[in-house]
Amino acid sequence: MTKLSVDNIQLEVLDEGQGDPVLLVHGFPLDHTMWRFQVDALSTRHRVIAPDLRGFGHSDVTSGTVTMARFADDLAAVLDSLQIQSAVTYCGLSMGGYVGWEFFRRHRHRLSRMIMCDTRAVGDTQQVSRGRLLMAARVCEQGPGFIPDAMFPKLFAEETLAYQPGIVAATRSTILATSAEGIAAAQRGMAGRSDATPMLASVDVPVLLIAGAHDVISPPAEMQDIADALPVATFVSVDRSSHLSPLENPDAVNEVMLRFLEAGRE
Repeated sequence: MTKLSVDNIQLEVLDEGQGDPVLLVHGFPLDHTMWRFQVDALSTRHRVIAPDLRGFGHSDVTSGTVTMARFADDLAAVLDSLQIQSAVTYCGLSMGGYVGWEFFRRHRHRLSRMIMCDTRAVGDTQQVSRGRLLMAARVCEQGPGFIPDAMFPKLFAEETLAYQPGIVAATRSTILATSAEGIAAAQRGMAGRSDATPMLASVDVPVLLIAGAHDVISPPAEMQDIADALPVATFVSVDRSSHLSPLENPDAVNEVMLRFLEAGRE
């Protein structure tokens, strides 16, 4: 891990392997460690960059609101700091996918391909947006202790909760160690994010979409619709997983990712 100075804050970044760069962007309210199985698999053939977004992991915290555009610009600055000039494969999960659409809007020239895991293109409904703002207020008052029990039934498949206690416990520890201010700032940013659906037809890079078969936050049918709206896209549903498919069924996810990345070299 290394610390990089970006816009007057410090971001913690994992940088492993050599080859074509792959940028892994974590979901909410996690950090780069959610990609640990992908780092191990991909870094044997690729240079893997996995940052902790501002407010998460060991990166500095920004209070108030952190927009998806702010996160996207941070990532471009990380690539600059690492002197990565070649186009990258952007891989984001959930909130990392929301950031990915903004990264395409703002930094298209830095992209060769995209992998979007368990994410959405539509903006929040008023009800969902209100819920995000309520969580932001609550976490600032109470801390993140309530979040795992509130989120885990949707983050994990029943099979994961029953038979993978280590993954569940590690994710709980990550959330409980996360800054309340960072969680709140990201929730406010997600609540106000743009609807990416109108831009899908203009996404002129190959996109792999991966969804856990039991994901109720970004259901497979909805991700199939995103794939259908993109010019060049492949959709894959991964069994035995919900919203955190790269953690829940890493072997299947890694196989699909590596196949997509290798195809891009041909």
